[in-house]
Amino acid sequence: MTRARRSMDWGFPRWRPYGSSQEATNVRICDRHGCDEPGNCPAPKAPNSPERWYFCQKHAAEYNSKWDYFEGLDKAEKEERANAERQESSGYTESAHYGWAGSGDGSRSADEMRALEVLGLEADADFNAVKKAYRNRAKEVHPDVKPGDANAAKQFQLIQTSYEVLRAAEERREWRG
Repeated sequence: MTRARRSMDWGFPRWRPYGSSQEATNVRICDRHGCDEPGNCPAPKAPNSPERWYFCQKHAAEYNSKWDYFEGLDKAEKEERANAERQESSGYTESAHYGWAGSGDGSRSADEMRALEVLGLEADADFNAVKKAYRNRAKEVHPDVKPGDANAAKQFQLIQTSYEVLRAAEERREWRG
């Protein structure tokens, strides 16, 4: 005669976490062909569609990498929408000085990133590198070096504006402490 085993769900303390059971659980597999990872990340199959793909984290990141939030809008609408969202989230940017932010870790604005791109620098460049790049680029296209060249004058103005944006950002960082 065999004895029935006693359940571990009686009394206190509980020997298993609440909500756990001994039944098999269904695990949804990633919808990407050939992937055997659990598909925990839902992604829409089409805009405004209730149907979803279920990807693992790696394939969800791949799926979202080409996502364009402003797709289908013309340039003016994109700018208007981006400005509206920037205004809505301005309260969060005001609190950025509480973080341990440094250059290259997402603490630079989009304008600063464009300015660094104009000067040919990486996102983590310090201000000494900015000064050096500004001087070198300005010497190449300065109106005194290339008189009468409208394209060089335009480039010089762009370089100057980029430097001013980065200088102002550096001063703000120093002021915040």
